Amino acid sequence: MHAIDVAQAQQHLSDLIDQTLNGDEVIITKGGTPIVKLVDVSKHKKQRQFGTAKGLIKIPDDFDLPLKDFKDYM
Repeated sequence: MHAIDVAQAQQHLSDLIDQTLNGDEVIITKGGTPIVKLVDVSKHKKQRQFGTAKGLIKIPDDFDLPLKDFKDYM
């Protein structure tokens, strides 16, 4: 993680972008207070895998049968 003042960041923006693309985090400060964090957004998140919840959800056999509570309305 690298911290740099906003005035210096304006002068070295392309270098800071290269640093973030190489995996570093850059914190831009103003008056010593962190205000912005530069991070690489081009990295892909882990892809979802289908079937990971297999067996966790059970649907009863009578799922689509009419409900007893509504028998009077049918």
